Amino acid sequence: MMRLLSSKLLFVAILIIVTASSFIFLTHDSHVDFTTQVKPIINRSCITCHGGVRQKGGFSLLFRDEALAKTESGKRGIVPGDPNNSEMIRRINLKNPEERMPYKHDPLSKDEIDILTKWVKEGAPWGEHWAYVPVKEIAVPQPTSFLGLIHSKSDWAKNAIDNFIEQKLNEQELKPSSKADKNTLLRRVSLDVIGMPAPKPIAEKYLSDSSDKAYPELVDSLLALPNYGEKWASMWLDIARYADSKGYERDDSRNIWKYRDWLIASFNNDKPYNQFLTEQIAGDLLPAATDDDYIATAFHRNTMTNDEGGTDNEEFRTSAVLDRVNTTWQGIMGTTFACVQCHSHPYDPFKHEDYYKFMAFFNDTRDEDTQADYPLLRDYNDTLQQEVSNVVKWVKTNVSLQKAKEVNTFLKTWQPSYNSLTCDSFSNSELNDTKWLAFRNKAVCRLKKVDLQDKTELIFRYQAYTKGGVWQIHIDEPAGEVIATIPLPLTKNGWTITKTNLSAANGTHDLFFTYINNNLKKPTDNGALFDWFYFTEEFPGQDKQGYAEVKNEFWKLLTANVSATPVMMDNPTDMHRASFVFERGNWLTKGKMVQPDVPKSLNPFPAKAPRNRLGLAMWLTSTENPLTARTMVNRVWEQIFGTGIAETLEDLGSQGIAPSHVELLDWLSYQFMHDDKWRLKKLLRKILLSATYQQDSKVSQELLQKDPYNKYYARGPRIRLSAEQVRDQALCISGLISSKMYGPSVYPFQPKGIWLSPWNGAEWTQSKGEDQYRRAVYTYWKRSAAYPSMLTFDGVSREVCTARRIRTNTPLQALATLNDSAYIDIARHFALRMQSGAAQDVTKQISTGYTLATNHAIDDKRIKALKNLYYVAYNKFKNAPDKTCEMIGEMGDNTNAETAALTVVANAILNLDEVVTKN
Repeated sequence: MMRLLSSKLLFVAILIIVTASSFIFLTHDSHVDFTTQVKPIINRSCITCHGGVRQKGGFSLLFRDEALAKTESGKRGIVPGDPNNSEMIRRINLKNPEERMPYKHDPLSKDEIDILTKWVKEGAPWGEHWAYVPVKEIAVPQPTSFLGLIHSKSDWAKNAIDNFIEQKLNEQELKPSSKADKNTLLRRVSLDVIGMPAPKPIAEKYLSDSSDKAYPELVDSLLALPNYGEKWASMWLDIARYADSKGYERDDSRNIWKYRDWLIASFNNDKPYNQFLTEQIAGDLLPAATDDDYIATAFHRNTMTNDEGGTDNEEFRTSAVLDRVNTTWQGIMGTTFACVQCHSHPYDPFKHEDYYKFMAFFNDTRDEDTQADYPLLRDYNDTLQQEVSNVVKWVKTNVSLQKAKEVNTFLKTWQPSYNSLTCDSFSNSELNDTKWLAFRNKAVCRLKKVDLQDKTELIFRYQAYTKGGVWQIHIDEPAGEVIATIPLPLTKNGWTITKTNLSAANGTHDLFFTYINNNLKKPTDNGALFDWFYFTEEFPGQDKQGYAEVKNEFWKLLTANVSATPVMMDNPTDMHRASFVFERGNWLTKGKMVQPDVPKSLNPFPAKAPRNRLGLAMWLTSTENPLTARTMVNRVWEQIFGTGIAETLEDLGSQGIAPSHVELLDWLSYQFMHDDKWRLKKLLRKILLSATYQQDSKVSQELLQKDPYNKYYARGPRIRLSAEQVRDQALCISGLISSKMYGPSVYPFQPKGIWLSPWNGAEWTQSKGEDQYRRAVYTYWKRSAAYPSMLTFDGVSREVCTARRIRTNTPLQALATLNDSAYIDIARHFALRMQSGAAQDVTKQISTGYTLATNHAIDDKRIKALKNLYYVAYNKFKNAPDKTCEMIGEMGDNTNAETAALTVVANAILNLDEVVTKN
């Protein structure tokens, strides 16, 4: 009886709660939400005339303080709490098209006018866009029953990701798909983690294990493979605009592959993302920076260099700096900051001045659009590096730590030197090809603002074409005091590094160079060419034991012919470069001077951080930065599912496509920073182990109708493989893939005539042996002529940062894989692999090939179609030895109609939808 009474009381209580809740919900007069209701109207109908680009009538709706200010008419567009006296509300209600806003456009709808009016009446509160609010901890939604009053447990969810997905599915009245079969999951997760099929031992272990731990162990095994770093580095190379050439007209080669190798190693070592970014942005500024730290900064030395004669070096140095700003924002923070170069952002809370304050972090670096790409990190082999260490150690012991650092930096980078291309005021001299200072007879030129304090020696790099030349250095004017007279002997082996003594001259001075060489017969003949000038002191410690030997070692190392990689370095204080606002984005029209800073609309700059790139990296990787973690989590999700939670990876701003699951994005981002400690493998593992990821990708008619683009994830991902994966998978299936890692880029097969270099006549020389079968990440990437099959499958030229590749589906893709000689070669080897395990049984050969390519057994329909293709081809080849030889590519034991026909089938298999698609 008591139990019955309790049940009745419980029912009555629940009924009262439900009734009260319903009454509150129905009678509650909700406030207007700026972000979801007001901002879309403003962006769609108002901002083009009243925003960052144009502020007609002196009225702007970009920032609240601007919106509430008086307009040119003296009236206020918005008076908080008083729509009747708000000029904006009056104008949107007018009927006269000459006065009504929006001007010369369709009037706002009644609902839109009501929203704006109510918003102003509520005080015109300015909301913040979701992406610019710091990431906060999000509660994981829990399944509920009985009108949401009772918590229950999901029968489907495997981790928190699934709770968020399931909540949305329920809202859309959708059900998740069943789990994909083991073979499908094996192929899917292998392509996602390592970008290629899983190694045979790992695959067989997974397929033979029916326990619940089999799949998690598969994921862990794949994450531990070195191929993981190669796959994920490919993604980052687009962001880093990595290429093996410099770009622009000459597009000459650039030796920067060590950065690509650094990326691969960083991903394999699961370097925390905050450290990963810090080293790329400011590795050179870290305490006790290593060579690897310097190599990491090549991230921002992937900017293009213009070697074309007649170009303005300062213009293209500036262009490189702007590119670093834009890349940092688009690639790392998912924001379209580039338009702020010319004006305040038309849609997001960034002002014109913000751009140049941010640019100041990058504007003081040593690079100056030189042909050699200075500054460079010189790559000493182990023996020479030990000698460098010995010299530095000797200076540290016998002189000082500071001098030891200076010696080490100069040996490793030839910096900080004055590049000769900064000279000006030429008379009988010039910048040869706009890159090097050239002297003719009776030459004069100037090198501005050189700090000569305590400088008693000049080390310089030059070439002399004619003997008898004498170079003099004058202070302050061409006829000023001479502090050095330097005979320039003929150089026979190109560039030479040498030194001369300088007379004492304190302070900073303009230096005037004069040059006399009466052996030059024509007024246009050049006698000498200069690369750089390093003002310093005599090698220190001359009164110490072992000085002569160490000094000789120093010069041997300084002049050693070693390879080098472009890296970032800041100017020393005496070479500091000031930063200015560019009026309307024009680098020639400089406005007020600015100091390094970040937009006030985001997290504040760390209080104790230095105002340089290292401080900037600290700001970027702060857990208070609202964009960095969100951008990377969104990018990882896009790599797995084909589309980001917010589709526009490059634009998380108010004009980007809103996230389908904003709470999930924020939960993952918070976890990434805090629980995962910025570890990418932990984030990736979490996604891969979710029930969401493991769903079958088959689509029902209902799903196709309700969710054609799989925005709600009621099925598994089904997307075409990337350009790199298409090639790598084909190499794996055929058994050709090389396991060789790292090193200079390689040159797989490419037809003649594609790779044109008119400037220097360079040709694409095909690599030999296994190098031509290495993974796509190692293929030489020329900006003006990228590997053609890569471009066909949506690779990019990498002239600028590409945050998201846009997938296309053109006939050219099938033409490439069906006809490209590289893929024909792969198909030949694939055919031989099919034959090796199936003797003369054609059915078995084709079945084996299909399983190797797809991880699935072939069905009757497909075997019938492929066998038919085989016999059609065989009948054409059996009486045509020339065509057979052409298909096989050579004369030999395998040059027969059977192998030629099977090569055609192998090529067809490699082109099947289920092979070039991740299902």
